[in-house]
Amino acid sequence: MMVSALIERELADRLPIRNGVFVAVVGPSGAGKDTVIGYAKQRFVGETRLEFVRRVITRPSDTASEDHDTLADAAFAEAEADGAFSLCWDAHGLRYGLPADVDWAVANGHVAVANVSRAVIPALRERYANLAVVEITATPEILAERLAARGRESRGEVLARLARSTSIKLTGQDVTSIDNSGDKEIAGERFAEVLRKAMAFSDLSDMI
Repeated sequence: MMVSALIERELADRLPIRNGVFVAVVGPSGAGKDTVIGYAKQRFVGETRLEFVRRVITRPSDTASEDHDTLADAAFAEAEADGAFSLCWDAHGLRYGLPADVDWAVANGHVAVANVSRAVIPALRERYANLAVVEITATPEILAERLAARGRESRGEVLARLARSTSIKLTGQDVTSIDNSGDKEIAGERFAEVLRKAMAFSDLSDMI
């Protein structure tokens, strides 16, 4: 569901948004962010405190990429102007947006989980009082292998992505780094523990 632009503006007037937790999943392409998120979705089936955010992207959905909503560039710009997104960013020639009802979920004590760009972490820290940043990583060899297997990019483009991935360093007490070079269950369980802690924190904030 999408909350109205009026509700979005009312929430934005009370930044930072409190009560719940926003879990920002970040990391280089090929690290397996969607794989780890997918593991958690299955691990917590029926858990109403968790909201796995479905992104809106100006890219057609296909079986090789995440399950997302698609808008053309013009429609995306119109939706953004109407207040349909809590956060937007540009990356790799595409536009990305998180639906405005993410703000409602966090304000009502839920844990919202979303795959985002590392570049928007400062904006998220301003928007949400309780932010957990989960950085999914993998060795350079694994990243190169996974990117090549996608077949979406040339060797030069893959190398450029790898170079960018090593140039961004995240710091802060709200950052948890998870190595996903091995079996997905190992990284998945570490991520599941982060989500359990986030839900416990939200439960406590409801009692304050």
